[in-house]
Amino acid sequence: MSSKVLFVDDEPHVTEALKRALRKEPYEVLSAGSARDALRVLSEQPIDVVVSDERMPGMSGSEFLAQVADAYPDTIRIILTGHATMETAVRAINEGRVYRFMTKPVNEMDLVVTIRRALQHKEVMIKAAKLEKIARQQRTALEDLERRYPGITSIKTDAKGTIVLDDEG
Repeated sequence: MSSKVLFVDDEPHVTEALKRALRKEPYEVLSAGSARDALRVLSEQPIDVVVSDERMPGMSGSEFLAQVADAYPDTIRIILTGHATMETAVRAINEGRVYRFMTKPVNEMDLVVTIRRALQHKEVMIKAAKLEKIARQQRTALEDLERRYPGITSIKTDAKGTIVLDDEG
């Protein structure tokens, strides 16, 4: 299954240019002309990475990405703006919880590399969550064993640190 990337910008020529930048990548690339349209796309199918403009009519990119973060926390969020200020960056990071803040005009290779890294980051986060779940399950199983058989999880060693399997020998 190929990864899905959604570009959100109210200027169609920008989304077309962004899509062209990824033409050689193995991604399914979608676009939306507004935050509202993008939210509809997100509700219809899983999206791996959203790249959104900051200044759009109706809803800013930061507001939009904040909604994405709440409703689709596994979706990686990237903001792209032609009007970068410290205030814009802080708002995008705090509200939209963005993975990366990028400025227009964006270098195509920077965009490609950022999306690749974002997808790698997502994969690592998913694996970490799975490992965390396994660790919790194992901890619960060990706690249950210890309740049923007190001392079963204790390891006995002699003075040299060798594990003792039998107290008598």
